[in-house]
This record gives sequence, structure tokens and C-alpha cells, in this order.
Amino acid sequence: MDKPSALIVGAGIAGPTLAFWLNRRGFEVTVVEAAPGPRAGGQAVDIRGSARAVCERMGLLEQLRAHHTGVTGMSLVDERGGEIARLANDVMGDSGGFIADLEILRSDLADLLYARSRDGVEYVFGDTVTGLAEDAGGVDVSFRHRPPGRFRVVVGADGVHSAVRRRVFGPEQDLVRDLGVSVAIFRMPAQDPGSHYRVHTLPARAGEPRGRTAAIYPLPHRNEQIGMLFFPKPAGDPETAFASDGWEVPSLLEAMRRAPDLFVDDALQVHPPTWWRGRIGLLGDAAYAGSALGGNGTSTAIVGAYVLAGELASRWPDHEAAFTRYQAGMAEFVRRCQDMAGGGVEFHAPGSRLRYWFMTQMMRTLPLVPWRGAVMIGMQKTANLVAIRDYEVAPGSGGGGEPETRPLVLS
Repeated sequence: MDKPSALIVGAGIAGPTLAFWLNRRGFEVTVVEAAPGPRAGGQAVDIRGSARAVCERMGLLEQLRAHHTGVTGMSLVDERGGEIARLANDVMGDSGGFIADLEILRSDLADLLYARSRDGVEYVFGDTVTGLAEDAGGVDVSFRHRPPGRFRVVVGADGVHSAVRRRVFGPEQDLVRDLGVSVAIFRMPAQDPGSHYRVHTLPARAGEPRGRTAAIYPLPHRNEQIGMLFFPKPAGDPETAFASDGWEVPSLLEAMRRAPDLFVDDALQVHPPTWWRGRIGLLGDAAYAGSALGGNGTSTAIVGAYVLAGELASRWPDHEAAFTRYQAGMAEFVRRCQDMAGGGVEFHAPGSRLRYWFMTQMMRTLPLVPWRGAVMIGMQKTANLVAIRDYEVAPGSGGGGEPETRPLVLS
């Protein structure tokens, strides 16, 4: 029996995870990515709850731990670098509090997922989709460089500014919510050998709706660190937003000007009314981006990929039922994660001096109170909301009809 074919657009986090599981479950998988290879750069991401269970089933958990950034906590600092508050990783909860106990650079995670998924999967880098035409039996796809192809199902996993979403679901401005904050992320030479993420947050200036944050994320095992600048959109750009600020801000701005991997974007949430139309679906940030300020985006991408692959394989060839079950199974998890992003906005860009004061007092007192773990209970419950269950493979999917074994630890 011929294998059903699937095209995945995007080779970030969601795409390779979906490719791994679809290939494992009997699909013929092609991944196309506009970049010339797995994308470098980006911030550190955390892997919590159900996403950790998926990674364990992929046989990746030990590699993920080996690639831990080495950051052991977070420090809030004043304009002279004095420490206002300090939170260690183990202060709250079983997954590490504000800094997760499984924290990895996004580029390292992408590399690991690519390496794990490429056996049996066709990866095409340096190309992109230029046209999608669906009929009752499949989707005809045209590409910028390679010859056209036909696939039984197409999944856009191409990020918050998804080209697949724009072609199939409509203009970005109709589907995206702007949170009013921008972020700049870049690599810079190491200056401080410490292992704490240092955060310098300032309340709003007169006439601005929000405050701003300059932060340095150290990479103790590398000769570099990550600079991050969070600022209200009305400020226009980082240079304007952080003019005359103290602490390490001048060196951060200088490093930003020189950075070869500078990433600047707005904090956005994606809210399409549905994550699929016909044989074309959306996954990860393309479907439900939380925001660059928090929202469990990495975990929703990994868990969503596992669920979508399982539903497609177990219900094939009924792709509509599979997409419907995928969205139903993920909707509450996504909603809660997107709601969490509001806290990230208030932390990095407090809307008032009162909120800034409350945030600093909370961070000062948390390590001292016996109920500190309760602060993270909501995050932990959300992270574990989706049960990582076994999926039977439908005979029509090409997977032989055998239920998957558990756990899946591959060599």
C-alpha cells in the first residue's frame, strides 16, 4: 500500500517534530524550509510537562539535558548592577520556576530535532512554497526552485508570519493580536562568567504606555551571552527606547549594532478561527503563537506536533476528522498558554509604576515564603494539560496497523 504523502513547511521546532512522528507512523514526509539550513540564533527556550514526555519518547531527553544552557536562576538588578532579587531554578515547582530546569538554546533544540527526524524524511532547504491548489484527492504545491509536487496533506509550521497561513487563511492583520511590545534578541561576547539571567526592568516613562527591560542571558559553557531588549512599540526602536538608561544598556546597544544574528519583532499572538481548511493545516506559531514574552510556545509546538501526527495516523484517510480532533485536543492548552503571555508582558514591560513595584516586591519575598511553590502550580498544571497517549496507526496510513509501543526510545 502506498504511503500517504505529507508536506511540512518550516523546519524550526514544530516541523521536525511532526516529521519525526509522521514518518514513524507510516507517512512519506517532505519538509521545505526557506533558510539554507536549520536556523541559528534565538533565545533560550524551556521544555516542560507534556512536551518533555514527547521528547522522552523521541529518545532526546538525555541530549536535551546535555545541552542545558547552564543558567541556574534569575536576578533582578538596578541601574548600578546591584541585585534587587534573586530566584534560583529550584525555588519553585518540579519544572524549575521562571527558569526551567530543562532550558536549551532554540538553535540547539532545532539541531537536535533535525538530526533525530531526518532519517527517512526529505528535507529541502533554501526553498519555499509559492502556490497551493487543493482538490478532493490532495494538494498541488508549487515551489520557488524545485519542481511542483502533489501531497495528500500540507502543514504550515512556518512561524508567526506564516506564508501558508497567509495564502490559505487570509491576511496576517486579520488573524494576529499585537501585544504592544517589541523585542530585540542577539548574541554578544561574554562579559560576566555568572550563571544567572540578569534582568533590568524599568517602569514607563511619561507619555509611554509601558516600561522596558534590558536583559543578559549568560551561556556559561560558551564564550558568549544573549542580549535581550523589550520595549513598548511607540518607542519605535531600541536606540530610542533605551536612550540614557544605565546598567549594561550602552554595551547592549553597541553589541546589538554589531550582532550578525539580530532578531527584532513585535510580541504577537495568533488567533485564527480554525487551524485547518481541507487538507491544509497549521501547527506551532503559525497556528497559535503565544508571544516572544512568554506563552510556552516551544511546548505547544512539540505537543501539537505529537497530537497532530497521532490523529492523522490513527484516522487516516479521514484528514478532516484528524484535524478536528487535533484542534479540539489542543485548544484549552493553547488558550491557557496564550493567557500566560499577559504575565510576561507585565514582567518585561510593566504598565505602571505600581505594577513595577509589585513585581519587585514579589520577587524579593518569594524565596522566603513557604508557599512559594504554589506560584507555579498554574504553570505546571497547564504544562501537563495534554495527556501524551498512545495512538493506534490506521491500516490505510502505511504504518501496518500496529499500535505504537511505549516508551519510544530510539537509538
